[in-house]
Amino acid sequence: MMREEARMAELLRQDVAALDPYTPIQPFEVLSKRLGLDPAQIVKLDANENPYGPVPAVAEALAEYGYYHIYPDPEQSELRTELAETLGVAVDSILATHGADEILDTLCRVFLEPGDAVVNCPPTFGMYRFDATINGAQVLDVWRSADDFAVDVGGIVDAIERDRVAAPNGAVAGKPKLLFLTSPNNPSGNWLPDDALARLLALPVMVVLDEAYVEFSDYESRVGLVEDHENLIVVRTFSKVAGLAGLRLGYAVCPQWLMPHLWKFKQPYNVNVAASVAGLASLRSRSEIDRRAKLIREERDRLYGLLSETPFLEPWPSEANFILCKVTGMPARELKETLERSGVMVRYYSSAGLEECIRISVGRPDQSDRLLAVLHGIGR
Repeated sequence: MMREEARMAELLRQDVAALDPYTPIQPFEVLSKRLGLDPAQIVKLDANENPYGPVPAVAEALAEYGYYHIYPDPEQSELRTELAETLGVAVDSILATHGADEILDTLCRVFLEPGDAVVNCPPTFGMYRFDATINGAQVLDVWRSADDFAVDVGGIVDAIERDRVAAPNGAVAGKPKLLFLTSPNNPSGNWLPDDALARLLALPVMVVLDEAYVEFSDYESRVGLVEDHENLIVVRTFSKVAGLAGLRLGYAVCPQWLMPHLWKFKQPYNVNVAASVAGLASLRSRSEIDRRAKLIREERDRLYGLLSETPFLEPWPSEANFILCKVTGMPARELKETLERSGVMVRYYSSAGLEECIRISVGRPDQSDRLLAVLHGIGR
């Protein structure tokens, strides 16, 4: 049997066989069983989820909807119309997706052929590298500043303007086609300045700007720039500010020349009915969502101040719903595991550029207080 499995495994794409899987955060019910704690005792601050969940109108809309036995609208027309009115963009520039992750994968499949290149700006969201690699592309890393995680604009310009570029594995890749940027960046929380974005939009490359956390910042979304830039794609999600992470609903605002090609790739029923219903209810409850986003921003600022007073933590300022901290005086993994045993979950990093760091999602004030109580106990 083992010999037969090995023979069948030879049919796999070799790059897929060698690919390291993306490591997601463990779901709530798994954490509860593993820690032997009641779910009510767990403070989950490890995945940037909205601690307030969906607005009440979402549960009401889902309960009232009567057509779950019917296939969804393949074009998500009502949702896209509501989005267009909310964002002030053309409805035919919007593509709805099964979470923002789906559009990232779709863009890689639309633009990339084996041997093509993308520019990635680590430390950043790991799905950019994952999606590019699984689509056979070379990933060119242009590292952010170690001090403040600012994007190296000059380094990106150099990478894109060269005729042919050497990939990290020694191979020679074609000129980059996609540039992935996040603003605010995950996991550092810093904003991409207007002047930096303007310089990058002048380059001959598609700029994919991920705005998963923009509603928690003090800045405006760049969706309005798409109409004037044929190489800008802005990716948004309902997972964070709307609290719909479990329903998987995202969208992209794209230049209109690209839309016919994206429709070719899009699965017709990629967005399920429940997600569409929840998304519409969220858009129609904008004032409540904005109020909750304001609460999260206020709590982030309070939490940042208190973390700054913690002797073994050095937090970076953040425009998102999380705070990245350098751990000093003890191993970051040890701190993470100590918090976990107390039922407080945070994200631990050991990858390049994030050595000895943890990322703490912003929860409700009572959740922050629980985190700080455990941290104070460690510091005694």
